[in-house]
Amino acid sequence: MAFKFERLKVWQMAIDLSGEIHELTKKFPKKEMFVLTSQIQRASDSVALNIAEGSTGQTNPEFRRFLSIALRSAIEVVCCFYLAKRRELVDDIEFNYFYDKLTELIKGIQALKNSIK
Repeated sequence: MAFKFERLKVWQMAIDLSGEIHELTKKFPKKEMFVLTSQIQRASDSVALNIAEGSTGQTNPEFRRFLSIALRSAIEVVCCFYLAKRRELVDDIEFNYFYDKLTELIKGIQALKNSIK
């Protein structure tokens, strides 16, 4: 592993979760392609992207700022899942699975952010 972010558990979790979300959204209806499908995919990608960008060659305050952006993107994904559930694009089992994964990821990002002085 050549880059610092590759060793971060939260980045690994974010990458895995983004892949799972992309797989899930393949079943969303075509009418959602440029609406919720695009939004949830971009937001889930943003979590990993901001962790990676912030970790590489940044000062600690700058890394914390990027982690804050990653947190906001993860919260956006949670909201997208609420919308998907209301639109009956995901069932309760899928919603709860991703909600739990996102909760774990958000806690991990927050813990990492709090550990950086």
